[in-house]
Amino acid sequence: MKEFGYQRAHDVLGALALLDADPDARFLGGGTNLVDLMKTGVERPARLVDVRALPLDRVESTDNGGLRIGATVTNSDLAAHPEVRSRYPALTQAVLAGASGQLRNMATVGGNLLQRTRCGYFADVTKPCNKRVPGSGCPAVEGEHHNHAILGASEHCVATHPSDMGVALTAFDTVVSYETADGPGELPLAEFYRPVGDTPHRETALPPGALITGVTLPPAPVAANSRYRKVRERASYAFAIGSIAAALDIEDGVVREVRLAFGAVASRPWRARTAERALTGAPANAETFAAAAAAELAAAKPLPHNGYKVTLMRNLVVAVLTELAEEAAAR
Repeated sequence: MKEFGYQRAHDVLGALALLDADPDARFLGGGTNLVDLMKTGVERPARLVDVRALPLDRVESTDNGGLRIGATVTNSDLAAHPEVRSRYPALTQAVLAGASGQLRNMATVGGNLLQRTRCGYFADVTKPCNKRVPGSGCPAVEGEHHNHAILGASEHCVATHPSDMGVALTAFDTVVSYETADGPGELPLAEFYRPVGDTPHRETALPPGALITGVTLPPAPVAANSRYRKVRERASYAFAIGSIAAALDIEDGVVREVRLAFGAVASRPWRARTAERALTGAPANAETFAAAAAAELAAAKPLPHNGYKVTLMRNLVVAVLTELAEEAAAR
């Protein structure tokens, strides 16, 4: 590991000033991803600016009925919060599906959004990787890619985003708040992650030097009837090979509102808007759910060893929406 400096910030402006003074510095939250990458040489910051002491560790209701979640709220505290559990149950389930209890105790909301891919080529500094060294190539295209992207990828990168939490936040139209030396700003999570294109190393639309201060979930009554389902290769702590966050509102057997987001299929949490449009106003049954999933996955471009994800995601859509529909009918 490269030698680095360390400073703890106690207010947002102080944190921004410390980063501005050292262009090779990085913000440090829980460190559950960043420090691992420093150990392998993927990340080589000259200084870490610890932001855990900033006053950004609260979950609060907004005036319009949404929720504001501070960037340093731990994943454990987020999952356990009563307002999250009752109003956005899929978010609680997504957080609990990610990592181990020890890691959730350390990991923060802001850091979770900024975690980097677990692609083996990215993590191995002896291998080429366009995310790590732009222009060096993407060996996963012809190499090991069984858990790589089937949507929104490019010839320059087929890695997936590993976040479970981000999938649920994407389904509920979350907005990311940040601060820079020039003042505050906001980004809808739908615009937070940049398309892969030919610049996969540019992962987010955050301005340089920006500090995430929190996320806001708009009011979403449909979210009360929501679920997160994760499929992985083993039952213990593992990253998804496919996941879904879904919320469903039905009236007289017809879909009135639906939210769908997929995980582990793209470089970012994937909002399934084509499927949502196909379902809205349609009968709430397995046939309609399957057709909507097929419409969304028509854009998939699987590689030779990850085509199974198309079938997996279609089955997940049908299974989870059917469960939500049955629960709604039983009320």
